[in-house]
Amino acid sequence: MTVLVVGSVALDSVETPFGKADDVLGGSGVFFSSSASHFTKVQLVGVVGSDYPMERLRGLEGRGVDLAGVETADGESFRWRGRYRHDLNSAETLETRLGVFSNFRPKIPAQFRDAPFVFLANIDPRLQLEVLKQVNRPRLIACDTMNFWIESRRHELLELLGRVDLITLNDGEARQLTEQSNLIKAAKWIMARGPRHVIIKKGEHGAFMFSEDRVFFAPAYPLENVFDPTGAGDSFAGGFIGWLARSGDLGEANLRRAVVYGSAMGSFAVEGFSNARLLEVTRSEITARIDEFARLVAFDTSLPA
Repeated sequence: MTVLVVGSVALDSVETPFGKADDVLGGSGVFFSSSASHFTKVQLVGVVGSDYPMERLRGLEGRGVDLAGVETADGESFRWRGRYRHDLNSAETLETRLGVFSNFRPKIPAQFRDAPFVFLANIDPRLQLEVLKQVNRPRLIACDTMNFWIESRRHELLELLGRVDLITLNDGEARQLTEQSNLIKAAKWIMARGPRHVIIKKGEHGAFMFSEDRVFFAPAYPLENVFDPTGAGDSFAGGFIGWLARSGDLGEANLRRAVVYGSAMGSFAVEGFSNARLLEVTRSEITARIDEFARLVAFDTSLPA
């Protein structure tokens, strides 16, 4: 099944303790698509400026990502420049230039409107709501958000919660949105306002998935080398939604399996700058990492005689 993603298509300049990269592919839509395309066809909607190197997106096309929804507008592309120090869980933003993204109004092509899976990446909740007016009864609608929207567009974000099946956000955002310090209480607060599932990401400490009466936790994969954490959350979402679309199964057991696929794809994303590692990773590597996750959390519940 196909996944529609609406998000940013950007150029990033990133510095970490392990190196730096300038004007590389970035943006929530790019990372999500790079990840999800390992499992299913992806339809990407976003905007770039007239200066954007579109030929560098051909790697996504080669993976089955339909770029018909990426419009080109006169002006400068969205650019972000950031730095990570030894705490790789948080980025120091050095510069943000929204460019044409500041006037972005998503236009969903007619051939994209029947996508059964929709992911509303981290953009203004008003735009996320506009997308929902343009799609036709998806099986699953998921969204992401961030602290800026929680603070500045709270009313619209709460309206959006009543329209989505699932939301992904990090632990700090969950606490900010709900004003609850306890993540279990925070998840219940969110689910009471609409979503049937809440995924709370904790970076290198893994991810929780909360459902009505169940909690599932997947650890982060222990990596010896982390080069660039940018886009890890969007890559997680791509693996999660991509697996659901591939399998077509929205049962609890498969949702748990999807969390592990999301964690696996997030772990690949951080092994290189930009989306480079996501484009080169093979199916056999993904399968091997999923198997490693299974071994990571397996234990014998039987008691000694």
